[in-house]
Amino acid sequence: MNVVKSIASLGLVAFLAACGSADRYAVDMPPITEQVSIRFNSVEVRDVSLPSYAAADEIHVRKSNGTLVSSSDELWADSPERAVALELSENLSRLTNRRIASEPWPFEAYPDARLELRFSELLAAETGQFRASGQYFVAVSTGGSERSGLFDLTVAFDPKGGPAAIAAARGQLILDLASYIAKNGLK
Repeated sequence: MNVVKSIASLGLVAFLAACGSADRYAVDMPPITEQVSIRFNSVEVRDVSLPSYAAADEIHVRKSNGTLVSSSDELWADSPERAVALELSENLSRLTNRRIASEPWPFEAYPDARLELRFSELLAAETGQFRASGQYFVAVSTGGSERSGLFDLTVAFDPKGGPAAIAAARGQLILDLASYIAKNGLK
């Protein structure tokens, strides 16, 4: 009986150790300082495709030798693909004062346009630069004025601030990206 209790106790200890506690970092929305006029009344942020490292829960950083490092103790607070799509749609909505939502589209009437993003990079570097690059696509329900474009944006952060500074930089970077797309892809 003591052997069974010991095995059960060891199993519980192992389970609790495996659960561990990791710090999770949320991305706050930076304040909006501009308004942007766009040609569409409604836009669906349909798909956000991230590289595998950026879609992972762990916060990755590029070292000076090019290596990507992460820690299972420092995680994003939300699934990155879902979070970036929500951040982008909320920022576009705040910038434009238009009806913008990420998929699935929550309204009865279809959106005037759909926006898709394919990131080739979304990564903080130990040098204090957070970079986003890739391509966006705007599909228009009437078929006219469809377009695509490339983006390559960076935001500086203090590397001494750790994951909290990286999260703040990502928030600013996604706002900058929303502004860029509004001015260049949704006009």
